Amino acid sequence: MRHIQRVHGQRVRYVRHCRTALVAALASVLLTPVPAVAATAASPRIPAGATTRRVPADTADWTDWHLRQGATAHHSSSADPTDTVTCQAPQAPDLATRLAQDIQAALSGRDGTVSVAVQDDSGLTCARAGERQYDSASVVKVLIMEGLLRRAEELGRRLSPWEETNVRPMIVSSDNDSAVRLWADLGRTYLTDFLTRVRTSATLLGPGRYWGLTRTTATDQLRLLDVLTNAQSFLRTRAYGLKLLSEVRADQRWGVPVGMPQGLTAHVKNGWLPRATHGWRVHSIGAFTGEGRGYRIVVLSHDNPTMAYGVRTIERIAQAVHRGLGQGRGLGTGRDLTPESAISEESDGSAPYEPLPGWDEPEPDATP
Repeated sequence: MRHIQRVHGQRVRYVRHCRTALVAALASVLLTPVPAVAATAASPRIPAGATTRRVPADTADWTDWHLRQGATAHHSSSADPTDTVTCQAPQAPDLATRLAQDIQAALSGRDGTVSVAVQDDSGLTCARAGERQYDSASVVKVLIMEGLLRRAEELGRRLSPWEETNVRPMIVSSDNDSAVRLWADLGRTYLTDFLTRVRTSATLLGPGRYWGLTRTTATDQLRLLDVLTNAQSFLRTRAYGLKLLSEVRADQRWGVPVGMPQGLTAHVKNGWLPRATHGWRVHSIGAFTGEGRGYRIVVLSHDNPTMAYGVRTIERIAQAVHRGLGQGRGLGTGRDLTPESAISEESDGSAPYEPLPGWDEPEPDATP
């Protein structure tokens, strides 16, 4: 009898040991961060049913939808003084005043958190919350491209075949695998030194392989665009970078090109990323060149309920800027607002949906 009891006790301890080991193994798997890596752009990173709901992109429809949900609005036209649009133009003060009013009107009634930066070669500048930080999503690929071009110049050579094979798809089709390879090849030290050379003030590289979690501002993105457009730029191969940005595939050319006057070329890069807090990050940055003039537009946003809603907000701002700076020239053909049906509502795959432990955590006042 004692023998039977001893055997039974050993079996119970064995089962408990196996159960404990299994729980530990599962916990280890569940707590491991998901790498910010995707085979292509627009790879879903959203848990089923989390933020894939369709929300109207237009203001009136969104207001009705929002009220039906019983939610409290978080409008971009808040009392925060940094959310006031300011424009300056020493040679055209009336234009600056009108443009500030038009951008503010484009934001009227729009939900979300939005930053704007505009710079014209004539000296006109506009800003709204230019120092607010956002997850960069795929717009960080412009920084990676510029760093790659600069390193080749410092080494006194052209881009290698391997570098060209990766930089083109990274920009033209927003390929994430290419971004992963170039990010690792350049290294954090080099990219940090490059940001210092550009004189960015608030851009912080994402941790480890999480390049899409790089934190940046509209003001810093404008500085990075200036590297490509300024004739006095230290980047001698900037024309190559502009060419790549002008060849971004059609379904990724929404945003700031909308409303562009005829005769200009758009050099654009966008980012579109939903996360567990602050909803959708929807960004669009672009440089517009041609006919002896040029200007740059940066719009960064988060707290968007859907990608389509963020795209519509950006495009309303872009229309106002192009109209003001177009000096009477007609709008380009095919530059109407992007149809909601043409927006995928799938993440660009540049960062994980969940907060990354040690880097960002859920914020108590963040919009889900």
